[in-house]
Amino acid sequence: MLDEISLKILKILQKKARIPNVEVARQVDMAPSAVLERIRKLEKMGFIDGYEVRLNSEKFKRNLVAFITVVTIAKKSVVLTGKQLTAIPEIQEVHHITGADGFLVKVRVADVTELGKLIQDKILKIAAVSTTHTAIAMSTFKETARIP
Repeated sequence: MLDEISLKILKILQKKARIPNVEVARQVDMAPSAVLERIRKLEKMGFIDGYEVRLNSEKFKRNLVAFITVVTIAKKSVVLTGKQLTAIPEIQEVHHITGADGFLVKVRVADVTELGKLIQDKILKIAAVSTTHTAIAMSTFKETARIP
């Protein structure tokens, strides 16, 4: 189980992963070496899964976000279909969901033309996929991978 200091360190790192170790130590009132040891322990224990840079999607002309419900054929492999969806670069998230649908995926593309090609040329080519339903995000108010 995590103690209060480890939780505080994780919260700090979620906000700014590149924060200097000395600054984390100052915020939790510990020695920098002790903080570094805790961070390494949290990594080993799997609480820290990695570090990523958030890129500005507008700079890469990837402004269109869509959520696609991927309806699958009932008897096909969920794991295989999930892996095939995961392999598509434009897909940012893949969730196996309850109900008759199958998967909910989040995609980020340049425009509706690219979205159409993605669905026709990649998603619908997967053997287990029978159909899709797409909702395009009009605007995004919050988007994060942080755990509260």
